[in-house]
Amino acid sequence: MKDKNMIPTKLLWVDLEMTGLDATKDVILEIAAEITDFDCNPIASYQARIKQSKEVVIDRMKANKWWQQYPKNRNSFVDNLDNGIDLDVAEQELVTLVKDHFGAEPAILAGNSIHSDRAFIKAHWPKLDSRLHYRMLDVSSFKILMQGKYKYVFEKDSNHRAFDDIQASIAELQDYIKRFKEIA
Repeated sequence: MKDKNMIPTKLLWVDLEMTGLDATKDVILEIAAEITDFDCNPIASYQARIKQSKEVVIDRMKANKWWQQYPKNRNSFVDNLDNGIDLDVAEQELVTLVKDHFGAEPAILAGNSIHSDRAFIKAHWPKLDSRLHYRMLDVSSFKILMQGKYKYVFEKDSNHRAFDDIQASIAELQDYIKRFKEIA
């Protein structure tokens, strides 16, 4: 177990685009990662498309009704499957990124509904998973609090592209922090 009393110095924002939410059946299509300090200033970033079998991706997308709502994104992912890198290459690049910027400090994973991304990391990238702290910063937890307690809804665009979704999640957290300061 990682040190529960460790005081983190940075956040590892991650967003994965997948064919669905089942880490045992679905596949990763795209990854973006951004390292920030706690003022959300960017330190480093990473983006990659993952090479996948076109047949597997189309099969998984057909099994997931959500993908039927996003024909533009669906086609973009399917048309570019050969332009990606292997899953193990992406993992090694991510591990190197984390080592370079976190050193011995376990990285705190951050993002929206980050538990889904973490499930895929555990299933497909165990070396990366071993570099992560067990705690995560999930912006959707703040969303629930702000909506339920304060009836505040943060409006954001989500085009379901990994890097853009990270930027939206960071902006959302910054907005909530600003509102918390106003409430205090």
